[in-house]
Amino acid sequence: MKLTDNEPMDTSDKYKIADLVIKTALDKGASQAAVAIKETSRRQIEIRERKIDRLQESIGNSLSVDLYVDRKFSSHSTNLIREKDLLKFIKEAVEATRYLSEDEFRYLPEKDLYYSGDGEDLKTLDPVLNSVGSKEKIGLARIAEEEVYGTDSRIISVTSYYSDNVTSMILADSNGFKGEAGSSFAGITAEVSVKDDKGRPSDSWGEYSIFYDKLKKSGIGKTAFERAIRKSNPKKIRSGKYNIIVENLVSGTLLNPFISSLLGASIYQKNSFLAGKINTRVASAYLTIFDDPLMISGFGSRHFDIEGLRSVKRVVVEEGMLRSYYIDTYYGRKLNLPPTSGSGSNITFKTGKNDLNGLISSADRGLLISGFNGGNCNGATGDFSYGIEGFYIENGKILHPVSELNISGNMKEFWNSLAEVGNDPYPYSSRMTPTLVFEDTDVSGI
Repeated sequence: MKLTDNEPMDTSDKYKIADLVIKTALDKGASQAAVAIKETSRRQIEIRERKIDRLQESIGNSLSVDLYVDRKFSSHSTNLIREKDLLKFIKEAVEATRYLSEDEFRYLPEKDLYYSGDGEDLKTLDPVLNSVGSKEKIGLARIAEEEVYGTDSRIISVTSYYSDNVTSMILADSNGFKGEAGSSFAGITAEVSVKDDKGRPSDSWGEYSIFYDKLKKSGIGKTAFERAIRKSNPKKIRSGKYNIIVENLVSGTLLNPFISSLLGASIYQKNSFLAGKINTRVASAYLTIFDDPLMISGFGSRHFDIEGLRSVKRVVVEEGMLRSYYIDTYYGRKLNLPPTSGSGSNITFKTGKNDLNGLISSADRGLLISGFNGGNCNGATGDFSYGIEGFYIENGKILHPVSELNISGNMKEFWNSLAEVGNDPYPYSSRMTPTLVFEDTDVSGI
């Protein structure tokens, strides 16, 4: 068994370490224990002014352990996984847990909730990504920069990036659960800043993939430049109610507080505007959301969550009706609700018929939102206010860019104003939001 801090470990090594930690915890007085061991490698490359501005490569192991001692609970983590270090670490962690308050709801999941280990390969790990040399990856970042560097006198700066991440992990606990998973991604991004008569608009574009050979490796710099230059010389518009089209690249900003309000912790802490809303209308009939952890090669695909609960596809919202929350076993006990999972996986939508261009062409008057500039949402009430930028639309055509605008309202009414869902889910995230259209949104301008 390898018990070193940063050397590669195979799955057998990880399970042996987990068994040692669990045995030690039980021997020292814990009634239950759960262990997660992760091995992660990362690369980050940044090119600026045709020079390598940053080159970072890291490989590391980490271990986290949940301890249940005398009806008390604590969680600890370390990257020191030599045997002598672990034995001391666990002994001190168990002793520290004894000083905490009792919590009758803290114990491991019931065994019938666990993933049994018989699922198909979800294809979330690229086995060759780490074998691709740094020289080739640096070259990809250079290609993104060179596509636009020096090609237009309006360009002020171009910065390009390559990044990747490969993670393998195991989860084990004293109830007998054992599970393993792996994930990877690679990405290329370009940021371009340009000059106009009023300022220095900028924008970015990125391409990402779980598998290196499927990563789109060209057109990234050009797209970033096109997105930046179209924002030149924005105009202000008058305050009022506007129909808004929220581009798929940024529509997740509006989804995030909605999903956060579905979490068991938010509901229990009275920080959810969707508490007590199961099987009631929370959005217009255009909104149907699924949580699909078993999607092949999804960025959030998994057979089990951090507790070991087996993953199943669920309807979250059905034609505007709320059907389920995100409930782990702990908050399920406190709220007297059945556990589902305490976190989301691949969040997908029932999509409509039109892409972004089709949605724009069917708009009489409104705004296309292409970016958010700060803002927040009150989780308890649903009140929100966000700074936005984008484009003014009239008679199905984009007339000019706009900036220094703000949208505000309440999420409970806002999602009921959803008028259309695009057919273009954003493919590079576990939250695959499409372009969304909302009616009569309050916009503050001049």
